[in-house]
Amino acid sequence: MLYSYLYAVIQKITTMAHRLNTNKQFMVGNGLLAFAVIFVVVIFVYMSMRLQREKQEERHFIESYTISLVKGFAGDSISLFVNDSLISNKTMSEEPYTVEVGRFAEQSALLIVDNNTELVSTFDLSEKGGTYQFEKESDGIKQLAKQ
Repeated sequence: MLYSYLYAVIQKITTMAHRLNTNKQFMVGNGLLAFAVIFVVVIFVYMSMRLQREKQEERHFIESYTISLVKGFAGDSISLFVNDSLISNKTMSEEPYTVEVGRFAEQSALLIVDNNTELVSTFDLSEKGGTYQFEKESDGIKQLAKQ
């Protein structure tokens, strides 16, 4: 009787050990699968970022903007920005003041800053480039109609 009891206990222990081994194998398999998925995702992200960077480097724009400050700017300290790039920062000694800027972004905006009053006037620039003329009046800076 004692031997049969011991035999049953040993059988139970070996089957429990076998079940634990199966669970361990299952967990190791899932862990390897998770690492494989993470590795594949990292590879795809890297490849897409590299492709996007190469695409941006190839993008060059042939259009240009001609910006003319025609009337009302003489004697004022003016800064011209296209997007976040400073184009000119000077006191206007003569009118008209003209500057030509090449297009360097998908969308562009012109910011004219009066350095004395720190008033900012913002104007959208066309994707096709072009000539833009501005005049300063008592109520602000106005864009003149294209000719």
